[in-house]
Formats: sequence, structure tokens, C-alpha cells
Amino acid sequence: MTASRTARERVRAELTREITDIARRQLATEGAGGLSLRAVAREMGMVSSAIYRYFPSRDDLLTTLIIDGYNALGEAVERAEAAVPRDDHLGRWLAACRGVREWGVAHPHEYALIYGSPVPGYQAPQETIEARLRDVVVLGRLLTDAWRAGAVRAPEEEAPRRLEPDIAGFRDLMPGVPDPVIWRALSAWTSLYGWVNFEVFGQFNNTLHDRGGAFEHSMRIAAGTIGLAQ
Repeated sequence: MTASRTARERVRAELTREITDIARRQLATEGAGGLSLRAVAREMGMVSSAIYRYFPSRDDLLTTLIIDGYNALGEAVERAEAAVPRDDHLGRWLAACRGVREWGVAHPHEYALIYGSPVPGYQAPQETIEARLRDVVVLGRLLTDAWRAGAVRAPEEEAPRRLEPDIAGFRDLMPGVPDPVIWRALSAWTSLYGWVNFEVFGQFNNTLHDRGGAFEHSMRIAAGTIGLAQ
């Protein structure tokens, strides 16, 4: 029975993988709003009722694709940042930024699913949060290391008191880092994603030609905003 169960699990895993692969191709042609379980079933040669054994609804399939996208992006950022010596804090920052950009440019439709327009009628469940935070965890770790090493200049400004509730959740990711530095890091991080959004969604078309060079320079400016030693 164990062998039989293992075989069934293997078949289920393979079919699940095939379903999500086809669904990703659908993202490229139809967009997230046009994702259809029936269309996936047709391409697989399955009756539509069979696919519901794997994904009871379109939203369940979307959730899987979103989690996969966040995990793939997070893994790319983790891998890029981990390849840099631990005491090269600026290098770690730039590597993490490159990881985001390179993954987004290489996977525009998956990037659009997680950072593009919301899908009408879909609300991401709590189970997406852990994957969504993988890249932010990298930022928190490298910034904490940089602060403890004295590689970050503390800004003079203080955050407005009304923002106190909003900053609380980020202190756990950056233990010991002063609030003004955390705010600057969040500002730089959103600048990174703003840049990648512009590039992935075509806002730089006919505007920037050396996008790699411009990106690198912009992320060095963002590092200066944080206070990372250049």
C-alpha cells in the first residue's frame, strides 16, 4: 500500500506541475484575469471535472501561482545576495537589487501576477505572506549586518509619531536598527520595485537605452539614501 500511495502521490505531483506550467503560459496570453481551469483542462486533454480534484477553483490555482512566483523571486534574491562576501554590505545590496530586476525581466508575466494590477474578484489568502516576505527578509538581514558593522550612517531626521504603528512590524526584520534607517531602507526598496515595474511594464521604452547601467547607478543612489557606505 505504501508503494501504491507513493506512486499516486508522484502522479499527482507531476499532474499538478503540468497544470501550473500550462497556467503560467496562459498568463502570458490571457493575463491573470483570463486564467481558466477549463482551458487548462482542454490543453491537457482532461475533462473539466477532473482538474477540480487538483485545484477546486480558479482562485486556488492563482494562489499556487502567486506563491510560486514569490518563492522564485525570493530564491533569486537570496542566491544573488548570498554570493557576495558578508562584510561587503553595499555589494550585498546591489546584488539583491540585481536579483529582483533580473528575475522580473526574465519572467514578466509572473512578475505582473505578483506586482501588477490586482486580479478582479481575487483576494490573496494568508498563506501567501511567508513567500511574499522572502525578499524583504534579505533586505532586513543585510541592513542589520551593515548597521551592526557601523557601515550605515544614521540620518538626523526622526519619523513622525503617527507612523509609529506602521514601523513596528519592520523592527522584527531589522532588530536594533533605528527607525529613521528602517524608513530610509523601505523608501529605497520601493524605489527598486518602482524601477523594475517601469522596466517590466514598458515605461522605459524609447526613453532609456542603457537600462542596466542606469539601474546600477539608481540603486547606488538608493544605497546612499539608506546611508550605506559607498
